[in-house]
Amino acid sequence: MKENVFDVLMYLFENYMDEGTEFHPDQEALTFELTQAGFHRGEIRKAFSWLDGLSTLRENRENNTDQLRAGRPVSIRHYSPNEQERLDEECRGYLHFMEASGVIGPATREVIIDRLMALETDDVALDQIKWVMLLVLFNQPGQEYAYHMLEDMVFDEMQGHLH
Repeated sequence: MKENVFDVLMYLFENYMDEGTEFHPDQEALTFELTQAGFHRGEIRKAFSWLDGLSTLRENRENNTDQLRAGRPVSIRHYSPNEQERLDEECRGYLHFMEASGVIGPATREVIIDRLMALETDDVALDQIKWVMLLVLFNQPGQEYAYHMLEDMVFDEMQGHLH
């Protein structure tokens, strides 16, 4: 079974999203549950580290009002060569579309890009961007409307693929 950090994150999100951002389970018990579900301990540790990074970014954002003002709606995001390599044109276009549509702001976009780059995958798929956006918005205070809007879009697309 080839599982990766993204698969562990999706499992956690799908099984614990109803608990809210205040959910802080015992990591050992959760690790046991995840290993019983078939995930490898190394990937579980990486997923916990990924989530810790998201929490750190959220705390930094809450404590740094300058970061909240970072970027303007008319600003252009230039991607580094590494980001361009891992986020293809379709992925970058989707991020731009979501920002231009007002679903995410520049500071949230930066958190999303940071978490995408932390996934340790060679290429990021568009579906992964959507799920990472959900995880980020879910963990950002004041982003409930954007989260629910994106959640509806993602689940509507999933329903369309199933029928």
